[in-house]
Amino acid sequence: MVQSYNSMSDLYNQFQQKLKKDLARQLGISNIMAVPKLEKIVINTGLGEALTNKKAIENMATQIAAVSGQKPIVTYAKKDISSFKLRKGDPVGLKVTLRRGRMYDFLDKFIKVTLPRIRDFRGVSNNSFDGKGCFTLGLHEQIVLPEIDYSKIDKIRGLEITIVTTAKDKTQTKKLLEILGVPFKKEH
Repeated sequence: MVQSYNSMSDLYNQFQQKLKKDLARQLGISNIMAVPKLEKIVINTGLGEALTNKKAIENMATQIAAVSGQKPIVTYAKKDISSFKLRKGDPVGLKVTLRRGRMYDFLDKFIKVTLPRIRDFRGVSNNSFDGKGCFTLGLHEQIVLPEIDYSKIDKIRGLEITIVTTAKDKTQTKKLLEILGVPFKKEH
């Protein structure tokens, strides 16, 4: 299911050869080594239902592995929350961190294939920046991802995709993502 991975994507090569210089010019950065770049992409999902449905973690792990090409790790509760009947150490979600070639391949496929599949898609939100170089995008349904076989899912679940960059602020992060092809909503 999960294979070894060596190749660098077309998006990475394009960024290194052309887009990096364009970004440096747009941001007014003279040192090419100071140009912001992607650091990692984290895909995660919360599975509160895992407390009652033990198969939820297994089913979603299979789906995230198909999307990312890596086996996700299980995340656990850090403290007890009695109103949710949650104990410290209970499994509550899954996450996977993509770097290097897999990261660029995932982002390229996400921009070109997944985003156009979202119903009534008019661009990603301009409000999902943290101001420190991260951009987080939530998906309400995992079925928009092309690798997930609709006939094999047990329940529609959401995902969160966090793109971590070396940018210093929201402006640099947005310019980097725009130059990589992320379609943002038009501001009026």
